[in-house]
Formats: sequence, structure tokens, C-alpha cells
Amino acid sequence: MAHAIRFHETGGPDVLRRETVDVGDPGPGEVRVRHEAVGLNFADTYFRTGLYPAPLPAGLGVEAAGVVEAVGPGVTRFTEGDRVTYTGSPLGAYSTERVMPADSLIRLPDTIASDTAAAMTMRGLTAAYLLRRIHPLKPGDPILLHAAAGGVGLIVCQWAKLLGLTVIGTVSTEEKAELARAHGCDHTIRYRAEDVAARVRELTDGTGVPLVLDSVGKDTVAGSMASLRRRGLLVCFGTSSGVPPLDAMQLVLHGSLFVTRPALADYIADPAERDDLAGELFGHVAAGRIDIRINQRYALDDAATAHRALEAGRTTGSSVLIP
Repeated sequence: MAHAIRFHETGGPDVLRRETVDVGDPGPGEVRVRHEAVGLNFADTYFRTGLYPAPLPAGLGVEAAGVVEAVGPGVTRFTEGDRVTYTGSPLGAYSTERVMPADSLIRLPDTIASDTAAAMTMRGLTAAYLLRRIHPLKPGDPILLHAAAGGVGLIVCQWAKLLGLTVIGTVSTEEKAELARAHGCDHTIRYRAEDVAARVRELTDGTGVPLVLDSVGKDTVAGSMASLRRRGLLVCFGTSSGVPPLDAMQLVLHGSLFVTRPALADYIADPAERDDLAGELFGHVAAGRIDIRINQRYALDDAATAHRALEAGRTTGSSVLIP
């Protein structure tokens, strides 16, 4: 029998339970996927705590890679034995196998291992839309990237260098600073010891950056706005410290700033755009231009332990759960 990690009430990591599940056969437009690796993402904790609502009881996880074991009626894009990856709803990736809508799947090239795919599909596609869709950037532009040593951060650092950008990254420790620099970050700022905005101004001859990529939220929003040049863009794509309070008047006082709170789902809803972004990502990874660093591996049954480490800031790069 298959098993899955589920929760019946919101709360801390202890609400996660291992349960036996009956997966069943795929229906029209569906496939059954056997997971070989599952992605661990900070967004998973939002569902667990209730910040992102989900009908209870619920599964958890939105990213995994594996092999198609059965296809339902009407499915023509995939056959049994195909290697696939995915990110997005419905919840339930924390499982050994599951039935999925075929339209949610992305074909995985043989050059990319399943654990690499599970570690990068959400993070890599997030990096893809942040750098390729959300703001016009040209070689030489500086950007400020919070959590530069995180899973998304390390991919953004590498991809930004391919685009000729100058990356200023915030980190919590010197160890993380070294990791970020090794992946292409030009300048690191230890936010616990330095004034981020002041340092950004120093590095940009007082002008600030045109773009801030902020996955932290409440704790960093003030420094992010103060780091932007006139008419710059603040991208709040994550809220690891909570939802940032935004006062529209502050946007005016900091130079007529723009702000957006994007979601990956809106950048991969169109299958053609999703395949285009995934193709560019997979191409860079397969060619070795972007290295996916899996620094933590946990057994699927140890999901609660993984969540504790993630929320405590003890992880770097990407983490995966192995069924």
C-alpha cells in the first residue's frame, strides 16, 4: 500500500502524520505517478500552519518527480514509464505515489535525475519567472536578492550571472555568504551585522538597485524599499517572516516605487509558457551552467524533522524527501 504524510489540524510540525492511503486507478485525464523524490518548500509550512488555507484533513507538498505507472482515459501526452516532474496544486506530494491531472506534469529529460528535479522544479521555475518575466533587466544591472543562500537564491545567483547582472545578496552567516559567493553572488551582506540599505547604496554609488527580490517579507520590507532607486520594483515573492505591511505612502516617499506580490501559478498557468520556462531551466541545468545544490535529504517519514530545520533556518540550498 501507498502511504502519505497528512495533517488533520493546523499547527507545528508535530501535526504531520504518516498514513496509509488507497491511491486507486487514474480517471479521465489523469495519471498515477510513483514518486522517487519529493521537494521540500517553505510554502509547505504555510499550509501546515494555516496561513494558506486547505480543507482538512489534507495532504501536503506541491512538488515531486517520479515515473508514470498508469494513464487514464484520454491521456495522450504521457505513457507508462515516462519520467515526469511537477509543481503546483493539488496538495499531496508528500506521498509514495498519487493520482495527478496529466496537464500538471512536465516531462523530465533523461539528463536530469529525479532528486535534482524535485529539488528544483518549483525553485527553478520561480527563478525563471523572476529573472525572465517580471522586470526588464539588462547586463550590468544590480539587483538585491534576500536569502541568497536559499534554494531559490542559489539558482537566481547563477542564472543572474548568465544574464550579466550584478547580484547583491543578503545572508545570515559567513558560511552562507561563502556559499552564495560560490554560486555567483557578487556582494554579500550579513543582515544581522550590517545595515542592508546603507550597504546597497554604498555598492551602487548611492543610486540603489532597480529590482529587489524579497522572499522574507515583514522583517525585510523596510530595508528593501530603502534599497531601491527611484521607480524601482519590489518583488515580494515569499513571506518567511510573515506578510509585510505595505503603506502606499512609503512607496511615494522612497521614490514612486512599484511593488508586486507574484505567485508562480500565474506564470505557469499557460502550458506553452510553462514549457518554455522549464525548457530554459532544464537546458541550463543539463549543461552544467546552473548547479542544483541538494544540501539536505530526509526520509519521507521524517517530514516533521525537515520542517523544524527549515523553519529554524538551518537549511541551505535545496532539501528533498525520499519516499
